Amino acid sequence: MTRVCEEHTIKPLFIKGPSLGVRLLALTVLSVALMVVDARLTALQPVRSQLGMFLTPLYYVADLPVRTWDSLHQLMSSRVDLIAENERLRAESLLMQRKLQKLATLTEQNVRLRELLNSSSLVDERVLVAELVGVDPNPFTQRIMINRGERDGVFLGQPVLDAAGLMGQVVEVMPFTARVLLLTDVSHSLPVQVNRNGLRAIATGTGNNEWLELRHVGDTADIRVDDILVSSGLGQRFPAGYPVGRVISVQTDPSQPFAEVRVAPTAQLNRSRYLLLVFSPESGYGDVLPALSLEEETEPVDGEGAADVAEEEGAADAQ
Repeated sequence: MTRVCEEHTIKPLFIKGPSLGVRLLALTVLSVALMVVDARLTALQPVRSQLGMFLTPLYYVADLPVRTWDSLHQLMSSRVDLIAENERLRAESLLMQRKLQKLATLTEQNVRLRELLNSSSLVDERVLVAELVGVDPNPFTQRIMINRGERDGVFLGQPVLDAAGLMGQVVEVMPFTARVLLLTDVSHSLPVQVNRNGLRAIATGTGNNEWLELRHVGDTADIRVDDILVSSGLGQRFPAGYPVGRVISVQTDPSQPFAEVRVAPTAQLNRSRYLLLVFSPESGYGDVLPALSLEEETEPVDGEGAADVAEEEGAADAQ
């Protein structure tokens, strides 16, 4: 009977272990012991190094969302800032390159002991940055369109430059745009002089944007390959001293009275996108727009001034 009872006795499935409080106390003591050993001894340093190596990927994954968000935010803000900064630096670079164009002329003038009392004004004309927005598709003309017009003070005959030299002049003005005739157009001519010795000539367009031609240059004239030509200022249309081109060939024929001189324009006529419109007293813009001034702000003409101008015009017409 006793054996039967023992066979039918149910064995417990779970063995009751230490209580929760005892486990917490044991873990606390173990933690304190490990901290004391780690602080006093170096025995656990290899173990800590190995654990750190294994836990590094976990740290990386846990920090990945934060770093991703920071990268996206910085990328978006940096792109906007870079675009604005690029526009500003492009305009500043264009202005500085315009001033550097005059250095060669001023150096040669110093060598020839010319008086340079007005040299500072030569490189400080008022300018306006413009952008090329169109090219004339007619293969027989060399014209472009810019995004500045009458509203910006643009006037007929205004000189246009790029970062390397003279490009042409304004031939048509509209309220918000203007058309520019390039130096290489067959209908365009420009008074120039050799920067080395001051020899004057006329540079005429050929219809090819790769070169100009000097007309009526004697076969004994002192002009050489690689001579730099600058605007002479004659004709009161283009300011003096701006680079126009470089002599690429000089051919003489004993049977001809004039030499054949070809000049490569210094301006990048078929590549420049940002241009400069020059407001200079030498360009004669005052006859077209009397209210335009080289100062930052212009003052309107009052009633007395308008009356004086009308009287002067009447007197001129009477004469």
